[in-house]
Amino acid sequence: MLNFKLILRILGFLLLVEAVAMLIATVVSVIYRGPDFFALLQSSLICAASGSSLVIFTRKARKELGKREGFVIVTLVWIVFSFFGSLPFILSHSVPSLTDAFFETMSGFTTTGSSILNDIESVPHGVLFWRSMTQWLGGMGIIVLSLAILPIFGIGGMQLFTAEVPGPVADKLSPRIQSTAKSLWVIYLLFTGLETVLLWMGGMTLFDAVNHSFTTMATGGYSTKQASIAYWSSPFIEYVIIIFTIIAGTNFSLSFLMLSGKFTKAIKDEELRYYLFFIGAFTLIIFAGLLITTSLGTEQAFRNALFQVVTIISTTGYATVDYMHWMPFLTIVLFAVFFFGGSAGSTGGGLKIMRVVLLLKNSYYELRRLIHPNAIVPVRFNNKPVSEQIINNVLAFFMFYFIIFAGSSVLLMLVVPDLVSAMGAVATSLGNIGPGLGVFGPAENFSTLHPAGKWFLTFLMLLGRLELFTVLVLFSPAFWKK
Repeated sequence: MLNFKLILRILGFLLLVEAVAMLIATVVSVIYRGPDFFALLQSSLICAASGSSLVIFTRKARKELGKREGFVIVTLVWIVFSFFGSLPFILSHSVPSLTDAFFETMSGFTTTGSSILNDIESVPHGVLFWRSMTQWLGGMGIIVLSLAILPIFGIGGMQLFTAEVPGPVADKLSPRIQSTAKSLWVIYLLFTGLETVLLWMGGMTLFDAVNHSFTTMATGGYSTKQASIAYWSSPFIEYVIIIFTIIAGTNFSLSFLMLSGKFTKAIKDEELRYYLFFIGAFTLIIFAGLLITTSLGTEQAFRNALFQVVTIISTTGYATVDYMHWMPFLTIVLFAVFFFGGSAGSTGGGLKIMRVVLLLKNSYYELRRLIHPNAIVPVRFNNKPVSEQIINNVLAFFMFYFIIFAGSSVLLMLVVPDLVSAMGAVATSLGNIGPGLGVFGPAENFSTLHPAGKWFLTFLMLLGRLELFTVLVLFSPAFWKK
């Protein structure tokens, strides 16, 4: 039987973490003398009171955390955090309804970056900071944060880590999961701080630099400007964001290796090489297309191509141009990038490069097996044979992903005017990317979408952020049997 008291106890501790994060946003409101001070303070107090009540009520909970509890906690954390995280938007009247506030918050915590805001500049500084912080916390994972906290209270975190990172490989940087979480957060903080300094030097205000560093390293894409990165029209800022977006979409284990001086080992990683290869290949295709079909100069065409490819493949979702105005072929090429995603072990969403590579390799080797039926041709990754169990997991993931994509696109047609817009909305939500296609392209947002469509897309954001299986397993009758 599920240990419900322990589940509630962990949720209580994590709500206290969210309350502290809201207090930080409250301090920002004080600094800028914003009208959102009381809204943020009230939201923090509500989170703190709710979290404290749960912790006190469950103080006698059995400290036994199994895999089933891990799946339930991870799924509930994103939902509960998003509901409580909606409070600053609602109480400050920055967002008109619960539906829109929940959509904006879930889009933040899942690092999707889709928005319903039509006048971002009018939103008070404190709420804007909270909006960016939802992505920063969600990027590394609320659960990874908890790994460094829960052991203090005598609760282990390995089950949560497994549920939060259900990909083909869950690399551990050190033998102890708590040390892993701390290492990840140190790297995360280091890159966030470095990017902040560079963006500040490039012409952003300190407030804008911090916010964009939060949402870049989280591969989230929320901006403090309605025009996103195009607001600054700065090649320097764009190249800084390109570099850190590539880093954020790379396995953080490799960043750890590089910072430890093990450059050769990191560079030899096969997923990293494919990740950079796909970025280069798609950039060259779009770059050539822009040179042929537009009057852009060589450098600007290259920068526009590279920026859009990097921001989409890493699932960050910033925009500097409206790719819906490109020739249809280039838009289709960029839409194909929607289905790649960042590296396993990164803050990016999507299918993940490792799964794409394993699928392509297995398909190619299957042809060889047909020609040589008696030959043993194992799929290898990083010069190591990949188990059949992992291959089956990847195949199942792809099957579920595209069935959900196709079915959801058809369902969304009930509230969306055309198939292109529906497919773009589903792909961007499931892949945690941000901008879509058609009426939901990079120059538009999701404010006009029917409320039913918004709730549906928030579910897809959650499904994509937790890589399908963590959520889908809860709908299995076998999961709830003793």
